[in-house]
Amino acid sequence: MNTSDSIVIIPTYNEKENMEKIVRAVFSLDNCFHILVIDDGSPDGTAQIVKRLMADEFGDRLFLIERSGKLGLGTAYITGFKWALEHNYDYIFEMDADFSHDPADLPRLYSACHDEGYDVAIGSRYVSGVNVVNWPIGRVLMSYFASKYVRMVTGFKVHDTTAGFKCYRRRVLATIPLDEIRFKGYGFQIEMKFTAYKIGFKIKEVPVIFVNRREGVSKMSGGIFGEAFFGVMRLRWDGWFRHYPALPKA
Repeated sequence: MNTSDSIVIIPTYNEKENMEKIVRAVFSLDNCFHILVIDDGSPDGTAQIVKRLMADEFGDRLFLIERSGKLGLGTAYITGFKWALEHNYDYIFEMDADFSHDPADLPRLYSACHDEGYDVAIGSRYVSGVNVVNWPIGRVLMSYFASKYVRMVTGFKVHDTTAGFKCYRRRVLATIPLDEIRFKGYGFQIEMKFTAYKIGFKIKEVPVIFVNRREGVSKMSGGIFGEAFFGVMRLRWDGWFRHYPALPKA
């Protein structure tokens, strides 16, 4: 039995080209991580690949939740967070399936929380310059200035506010009222970080290199960025008037 204090949550939709590779890459690390895949009814057979790997090799550390249809990135992660809390994991990660997030960086995020005592570790593209490979320049600029915009409007001092590569300590997700998180796309990533910040959790940005997906099709859309852009104003309003949970004792 491969026991672990850490679970890596990977939301998927049509990731058959990457699924087995990303699972094997995570399980090849020296650190023992478990994986929870949240599949939103992929018609390309992504879930079937996960089931095969579970049955043949990784039944004690690879898990799958299947959902019917595309229900949104944010709701996928919240489903995963609740599952991870119910199954008593202490360190809970977000990671994409397409290798834009390098599995080799997982131990660095883990170390920031486990060894250095941070509550949230963010795999940051912008804390030490602009570390993005193979993105069109327009998308780089949109992402970079979106984070600048969030910092300007909210006063939130994180460089990569839309990053989706993160490690949470259990107490963060147990404290944040997950059912009150409103946004589903990039706005979800911003809202989760901002809420953790307002509660008073310690956040560290760990520099990583983000590489555009090598296989499969991007799920990015203008609507995702639009949600983030307009949602930031609401977060600023919440920051003034919303009652956030108290910071739990360490």
